[in-house]
Amino acid sequence: MNRSGSESRASILVVAIVATCSILLSACGGTKGSTTGKSTETEPSEPQYGGNVIYGIAAENADGWCLSEAQLAPPGIQVARSIYDTLTIPNEDGELVPFLAKSLTPNDDFTEWTMELREGIKFHDGTALDSTVVKNNVDAYRGAYPARHPLLFSFVFDNIADVEVTGPMTLKLTTIAPWSSLPQVLWSTGRTGIMAQAQLDDPDTCDTKLIGTGPFELVEWAQNERLVLKRNESYWQRDASGNQLPYLDGLEYRPAPDAGSRTNSLLAGELNAMTTASAQQMAVLKDAESNGKVTNVLSDEFPTVAFIQLNNSIPPFNNKNARLAVISALDMETFNQTINLGELKIANGPFAPGNIGYLKDTGYPTFNLDQAKKYLDAYTSETGESLKFSIVSPSDQPTVSAMTLVQEMLKKAGIAVTVTPMEIAAMISTAVSGNYTGMAFANFPGGDPDDNRVWWYGASPVNLSKFNDAEINRLLDEGRASGDPETRQRVYSEINRRFASEGYSVWLNWVLTDVATAPNVHGVFGAKLPNGDDPSRALANGHSTAGLWIDQNTSGS
Repeated sequence: MNRSGSESRASILVVAIVATCSILLSACGGTKGSTTGKSTETEPSEPQYGGNVIYGIAAENADGWCLSEAQLAPPGIQVARSIYDTLTIPNEDGELVPFLAKSLTPNDDFTEWTMELREGIKFHDGTALDSTVVKNNVDAYRGAYPARHPLLFSFVFDNIADVEVTGPMTLKLTTIAPWSSLPQVLWSTGRTGIMAQAQLDDPDTCDTKLIGTGPFELVEWAQNERLVLKRNESYWQRDASGNQLPYLDGLEYRPAPDAGSRTNSLLAGELNAMTTASAQQMAVLKDAESNGKVTNVLSDEFPTVAFIQLNNSIPPFNNKNARLAVISALDMETFNQTINLGELKIANGPFAPGNIGYLKDTGYPTFNLDQAKKYLDAYTSETGESLKFSIVSPSDQPTVSAMTLVQEMLKKAGIAVTVTPMEIAAMISTAVSGNYTGMAFANFPGGDPDDNRVWWYGASPVNLSKFNDAEINRLLDEGRASGDPETRQRVYSEINRRFASEGYSVWLNWVLTDVATAPNVHGVFGAKLPNGDDPSRALANGHSTAGLWIDQNTSGS
């Protein structure tokens, strides 16, 4: 080493999803010969200190990072993970382990959790992490802290009845009902970082004066241009050799919504790193890697799923025959070859391989045009109507083209589809209002499936598919309460099968994510976790930047 030591409550969640929707089906494209799952990255030597990485991301987070109220799509989560730490964090197996927390221990029925915090951790303003500031943060997320007014998180945290400080570094969290997966909500795909008291109490600039415990500190945010960070010289985490993290001197995020522009900037040396889920750009980046110009770190672990969300509360999709007719008429093998170049895994439910609840065969209908016509005839007999509906699509051309292919396939079964392109802001309002029949979406990132309760529980205001299935509600309650792995696999497998039999959504494929870097940039997945576990290999919601480093002896291009 070269250096040592020192609108409505429901709308917020939709923002994160719809921001992702703009790359939904361009995201679905793989690249011929691409490697998924584990990283293709290899570490050539010992990490080195120094240097700055300029990182291109897909969108600006205009509403800032007052985390309990923030509207964080994946690019915003990526930035947040550089500034803030969470109480728990996923390891390589997707298990949630303590991070800022030193330990998190439940009682026998999972209604009380005792949390002990790590000693000696400081926020960027020099104040100490202690049980009081953590309580205030958790209360802010659950809507019980007067200075903050959460939207989404008041639903996500609604099973927490009380947070009690029991000592300078210890707390007790009491739940309304048993909650075996509470560590998952303290992570919430990286959205629930811990803010300093000064930021938490700031009535005016909580969203712009960012104070965390993370590896980098805010220097400057010029909206729509750049967000500049510097090394946190007092960061608490160390690598496996005992060297203090982070390795970089600085990190700069630059929003660039056009994936092609990000790719060109990386190849021109204007960026050191970028993320994409675009088929076209992954193909370009694969060629560039073969010429030694970039390194691609690809992952389909714990991914989001691309799907056509159906509004199950209004015609035509309040009729099961209508839903099954659409699913049976969609030739997914042809869709996958045409849109995804045959590279991605066709989805048969919300749970990708490796997740709790995944099943190789869920019973989800496969392409059968004759069967589709039988469902269609049954629908017409029951309603006296022909089957027609509209798919709201993000307005980018790759997604519109993919939905046009769906339109052509369904026409062969006698189903009339209109593709309605919309800008993101309009899609947000449409999704919240429920004034749609079908909508192109990407959602449900992997991890503990209890995370999806807010999307699927019948009474949830952000159940955007608008189904209220008593069996799914019962199973969600059972899965949340149980700490037994076999029970939870059974429960979520049953939910998976229920989705398949009822046809609440039209599943397309699981999404591949690429973090492309200059050849001399390494450490995308980060250092080992404090308990010695390897970090998560998932990239759907960003990655740690504490372990990024630049090989000073190797050219960046």
